[in-house]
Amino acid sequence: MSTMAPPEGTDAPPDRHATRAALRAAGVADSHYRIEGVHEPVPTPPDFLFLRQAQDGSWETGTYERGATHGITRHPTETAACAHLFRLLT
Repeated sequence: MSTMAPPEGTDAPPDRHATRAALRAAGVADSHYRIEGVHEPVPTPPDFLFLRQAQDGSWETGTYERGATHGITRHPTETAACAHLFRLLT
């Protein structure tokens, strides 16, 4: 996995709660993503993008497909991970 920082000058949401609100405002379907502790759709969709905190404290964005998770990128901060998820979905 690569490590990415949010791009300079981005207006991406700063945290998970703001990311959820921004994705809803942008019209992104609830079933297209899961944000740990903020938005966890039930029943679990067959595939979606996710944002979660790793055991080492870093943040991960990735995909859930066919019952398996696949990390895309590891981020040093929640803000960087939120920016990445927001860019992927909008």
